[in-house]
Amino acid sequence: MWQGLIGWLVWVHRNIGKLKLQGEYRERYRKIKPSYGASESDEELINNRKAGMGRTGCDYRCLLIPAALAFFYIQMRLFVTQSEYEGRLAAAIESESHCTSQSRLLIDQISTQQGTIVSLRDQNKRQSEECTQLKALLEDLERKGLKKLVDKVPVAAVVIMACNRADYLERTIESVLKYQSSVASKYPLFVSQDGTDPNVRGKAMSYDQLMYIQHLDSKPVHTERPGELIAYYKIARHYKWAMDQLFYKHNFSRVIILEDDMEIAPDFFDYFEAAAALLDKDKSIMAVSSWNDNGQKQFVHDPYELYRSDFFPGLGWMLTKSIWDELSPKWPKAYPFSIENHKGRHFLRPEVCRTYNFGEHGSSLGQFFQQYLQPIKLNNVKVDWKSRDLSYLMRDKYTKHFADIVRKAKPIQGTDAVLKAYNIEGDVRIQYKDQPDFERIARQFGIFEEWKDGIPRTSFKGVVVFRYQTTRRVFLVGPDSLKQLGTKDARNI
Repeated sequence: MWQGLIGWLVWVHRNIGKLKLQGEYRERYRKIKPSYGASESDEELINNRKAGMGRTGCDYRCLLIPAALAFFYIQMRLFVTQSEYEGRLAAAIESESHCTSQSRLLIDQISTQQGTIVSLRDQNKRQSEECTQLKALLEDLERKGLKKLVDKVPVAAVVIMACNRADYLERTIESVLKYQSSVASKYPLFVSQDGTDPNVRGKAMSYDQLMYIQHLDSKPVHTERPGELIAYYKIARHYKWAMDQLFYKHNFSRVIILEDDMEIAPDFFDYFEAAAALLDKDKSIMAVSSWNDNGQKQFVHDPYELYRSDFFPGLGWMLTKSIWDELSPKWPKAYPFSIENHKGRHFLRPEVCRTYNFGEHGSSLGQFFQQYLQPIKLNNVKVDWKSRDLSYLMRDKYTKHFADIVRKAKPIQGTDAVLKAYNIEGDVRIQYKDQPDFERIARQFGIFEEWKDGIPRTSFKGVVVFRYQTTRRVFLVGPDSLKQLGTKDARNI
């Protein structure tokens, strides 16, 4: 900029000198004019030239100031622009330097991470090898432990399904060991834990009389219907895994499933040993249960009585490997014992329960506990099941056997059925029209009102039987139950 300004001053200086020379020239001409004797025309010409030169000098002076101002403005703008570009250039150089530094830092980090990845791969490989070795060792220990527990062909493996209730589990194990110790070789005991609760694991492994297995499942659970409890889906997964282990890995022919909130009756194992023979003979029996949903103290009496049922009772039950071969491939996400899997088969259940459920707190959130579970009567009679003739429970005999009992019961009608039943000696039968009518009558007596899969709990051919006050039996009979039973006086109710 300063070079341009100096050049402009030089230009001004030169032009001012020219103007001075022109002024001197005019002065000299005035002095010599008389001596040359010029003519009038010449004098006019000279005057014109003087005027022209005067105007030219004036024009130059007038143009000089705006030109100087314009030049100065342009130089100032150039200076400002140059300064801005210098600032941007400096910022760009600084940014480039920062990027270069960051790139080098990132490259160093990548190199470090690559080293870490290689290290982790090596560590994972070593852990996999160790895991394989430990797994082989564990399987060997399991075989040796199972051989120690079982010295002959067992009746059934017994598995206690546990999750996160160590105190409940201890109570259940103690109850089972009380009656299992004398028959341990017939009923090897397992605890299957779902999850990683350390208290449950520690409690289970503190017992030498059982084997501990663990189900680890980190897969997310997606319920099929809004509002469903995830727990039921996780329970179904656990059950499938545990039974696959016992039937296919350990090759048991039967398995008894208990939960970690149950106590068992003194004749629990004798009962299941007698029922195992029925399972082998009669393929129309799907499973054997130790539970009666209407097994409250006021509704039961006879510890020797057994029934067939269309409804799966659960809560302490036994099934065979052949049934599991059928169920395992199509095991549902939840509620596995829905009626579509029954295929017309039945379940055996006792009148008086051989298990007692004390689990007020659990997956079902205490549902029905106070009203239906807490008052359950646990059998305390040591029944000699080996001496009992249970052939009446076979398919070809049971329908007639049960129909004869129902037919002999005295039919009663009316809204005061409870009062009438109380005042009549012997068994009675009451017909219900549909589910709402059944629920109304069941509510009057205090038995389970709930239906599942379109049938009442404990029912056989739509008939629900329970004791009332004394040894009398009450039969709640469906609209076509007698027809299904083949009872001749179906129209007399």
